[in-house]
Amino acid sequence: MASLQTLSKSFPGWVFFCCCCCLPLLLTSSLPLKGASIAHHACSLRKINFQQPYIRNRTYTLAKMVHASDKDTDNRLIGQQLFVNIRENNRCYLMKRVVEFVVKDVLLTEVKNEYPYVEEVAQFLASLTSELSSCKFSGKKEHIEKNLEQMRKKMEQLGENGKTKAIGELDLLFDYMENACTDAPKKAGNKKKN
Repeated sequence: MASLQTLSKSFPGWVFFCCCCCLPLLLTSSLPLKGASIAHHACSLRKINFQQPYIRNRTYTLAKMVHASDKDTDNRLIGQQLFVNIRENNRCYLMKRVVEFVVKDVLLTEVKNEYPYVEEVAQFLASLTSELSSCKFSGKKEHIEKNLEQMRKKMEQLGENGKTKAIGELDLLFDYMENACTDAPKKAGNKKKN
């Protein structure tokens, strides 16, 4: 009986504590709002992935080295044309697909023996796409597929120079991936290549 009286005396204190301390914590928690898409979080990378000086230097050095041997200055594989008709919330998914293509069909082919750093850069890019494994598109997929197909066809049309161009644009790919998949993006595509 004594414990019931003690509990009843402290009950108003507990109510006050819960209302003043616990309620604000619950209201500001990171639980998704009703109807909010959880897919967005799956389509994002931590900014720190792109702030590693070692891999950034390797990627940019490789791109610069190979870009010097790119004979075609009129075409670009990695650029704003990839985002035509693509909603902003699907851009990270699109870049994931572009990176998967470049890693599999360019970097992990015979070119890995022709240039330094290719395997390191390929491994880094593959780790990003692995982190984005649960990243899915929302809405209709046809624009994404169309833009990817246009990039593939352009690379095929360029023949042997297609892979060279893709490697020479790894710095752009790095920047576009960072821009599309992190919360605090940097401006991608500021560098104009001639």
